[in-house]
Amino acid sequence: MTRRSVTHATFAIERVYRAAPERVFAAWADPDAKTRWFSGDDGEWMEEIRDFDFRAGGRERVKGRWRSGKVTDFQACYHDIVPGNRIVYSYDMYVDGVHFSVSLTTVELEPDGAGTRLTFTEQGVFFDGSDDGSIREQGSRILLDRLGREVEAATVEA
Repeated sequence: MTRRSVTHATFAIERVYRAAPERVFAAWADPDAKTRWFSGDDGEWMEEIRDFDFRAGGRERVKGRWRSGKVTDFQACYHDIVPGNRIVYSYDMYVDGVHFSVSLTTVELEPDGAGTRLTFTEQGVFFDGSDDGSIREQGSRILLDRLGREVEAATVEA
């Protein structure tokens, strides 16, 4: 018999970006912008599916294959969206077709001088020893760094 377990983990990450809250929010809401920063590493990951319906009740799916052959499948539902201020979504993560985790994520945006303070909070349930939350937190930090490059580059160009 397979031993089944769950691990709960919560983490919060703060970032300050040199871009207005509206610009940071737009990088979450615009499908082209989100595709640029919310994906696997170039050359290491190939996108197979991307669906994006950014509205309360809308769904997002991003599935791709890593060079190693591992397949990741992010399937989200948006619950609450306040333009320029807040995004709340839940998502299931599958790895190689196995249900890896379920998470609730809150993204809060606040003015910080001429920029934006983003607070990203995730509450996760990880199945059968798949993660203790540390791998997810590391991946989220990488994505938020990429988001920063996206919004700050766009601010320079504007």
